[in-house]
Amino acid sequence: MVSETKISSGYSTVIPADIRKSLGINPGDILEWTLGNHEIKVKPRKKVEFKDIVGLIEEGGDALSAKKNIQRGV
Repeated sequence: MVSETKISSGYSTVIPADIRKSLGINPGDILEWTLGNHEIKVKPRKKVEFKDIVGLIEEGGDALSAKKNIQRGV
């Protein structure tokens, strides 16, 4: 899927509706921008909700690794 958007004078842009709907991107979600090899990659990351934190406590294990995984959307 390829879509185009224009960058405004304030350096803002709009995520095309078909991409937003396909990926379930909503207000409050985070976009991670990565630059490499003359390409920009944009990956959505959902905001962490209370139920995610409760799941961390219930699962146990390495909390720091679990937090990083949640932040990365893994």
